[in-house]
Amino acid sequence: LGMERRRAPAAPPRYGRRRFWDALYRREGAETREWLGGLSRFLPQLEPELRHGDRILVLGCGNSALSHDLHELGYTDVTSIDFSPACIAAMRARYARCPGLRWAVMDIRALAFPDASFDVVLEKGTLDVLMVEETDPWHVSPQAAAAMRRVLAEVSRVLRPEGCFISITFAQPHFRKPHYAQEAFGWSLCHAACRDEDAGAFHYFL
Repeated sequence: LGMERRRAPAAPPRYGRRRFWDALYRREGAETREWLGGLSRFLPQLEPELRHGDRILVLGCGNSALSHDLHELGYTDVTSIDFSPACIAAMRARYARCPGLRWAVMDIRALAFPDASFDVVLEKGTLDVLMVEETDPWHVSPQAAAAMRRVLAEVSRVLRPEGCFISITFAQPHFRKPHYAQEAFGWSLCHAACRDEDAGAFHYFL
């Protein structure tokens, strides 16, 4: 009696579901949203890995300005994919004046590109979505590990020999290295940390 009825806590966002992203992009359109920050935050680490003639694939582009900002810096061969049709429609319309930017609806686990199509594959926070429901980063579920392997196998396939995969992530290197350092990929690995100036600490890793 007299007690206020408590509201049930809101359900957490379902970041792994296409329905969640389609609803988000229908609301936001191509209004820029930068997960982990914009290109300027990572440019000192990215520039040594990029050449202006590179064929670049951006995985899970969302409504980030990353692809456009690369284009403006002279990296004019950029293909961006996302599994949300609403996202790709909005981005294609927003950047219609940039013919070097290509947009496609595609699942990162099944890339519809021939082998060795790209010099660089770049992702910013996209692979983090595969792990968002994991409760213990030391013991990843078989389902999440299998999804990660499918994506990385596709990345390996579409990269040319001596190509470069760049992953920008919240995850510390010791959590991601077991996924990347698989003999089948034959990748050599290096990592760098990026400072979030607002937070005053290292928060992001490449």
